[in-house]
Amino acid sequence: MAKICILTPAAGYEEDHRKDAAFLGQLFGDAVQYRPWDDAGELKKFALILPLLAWGYQRDPARWYKALDGWEAQRLPFANPISLLRWNTDKGYLFDLEAAGVAIVPTRLATAFQAQDVEDARKVFGTTDIVIKPAISGGADGTYLLRGSGMIPSDVQGRPMLIQPLMGSVATDGEYSLFYFNAQFSHAILKRPAAGDFRVQEQFGGAEQKTQPPFEARMLAESTLAMLYETPLYARVDMIRDDEGLLRVIELEVIEPSLFLAHADFGGAQFAAALRNRVGKELF
Repeated sequence: MAKICILTPAAGYEEDHRKDAAFLGQLFGDAVQYRPWDDAGELKKFALILPLLAWGYQRDPARWYKALDGWEAQRLPFANPISLLRWNTDKGYLFDLEAAGVAIVPTRLATAFQAQDVEDARKVFGTTDIVIKPAISGGADGTYLLRGSGMIPSDVQGRPMLIQPLMGSVATDGEYSLFYFNAQFSHAILKRPAAGDFRVQEQFGGAEQKTQPPFEARMLAESTLAMLYETPLYARVDMIRDDEGLLRVIELEVIEPSLFLAHADFGGAQFAAALRNRVGKELF
């Protein structure tokens, strides 16, 4: 009988999650069952629930927040606390990390994005190359690189948007992703965009490779996780170097991170152990 529920994309979300589901299925076997996050049904029978594949919630954040409220009211056993998932939904959490002393990519918030916000950011950041992304986003949805005096994309006008300077090191050094299970380091990858692009996601031609992260990357990731009020069972910390060579957090993901378990030692055994310790050895 399945004891773990992994939430998957909503119906109609086009991103293919079968490879990830297959990998998790190999890891957990019959102990896992999959449910779409927007139509998950009764979840009380499960010992642990993970929204690991719940991609696309950014397309319907109101429904996502309502689902979180409902799951929280039922006190369902989510691997990461619902309150942490709610906080992590809006990338405004970066400002909380910054206030706690974490080095983040310089970021401004436009509550109702317009062209003037770009001009203001260029003056503050001292660069013409600006990246904009929705405050609630995923998979680089609605993320654009604005150079020079180009037009503002119509689909983001008036929306809450984060504005950041382009980190040129993404094309040279790449972006680090460090993975932690129960606050213990598991593995790391280095992601690079396709030539001429700035997005590291696979669907835009980005590629990744396993890497041993530098000491300062481990320090930054672990100090970031230490700022959280509760230790997440799983987390991914993304970071990139600024023009002075300082690593800065660009994203902390505790909802539905791609875990890249193919790059983890022993096929993700550390992840399985973290789940086993949470729900009991009889799970496997």
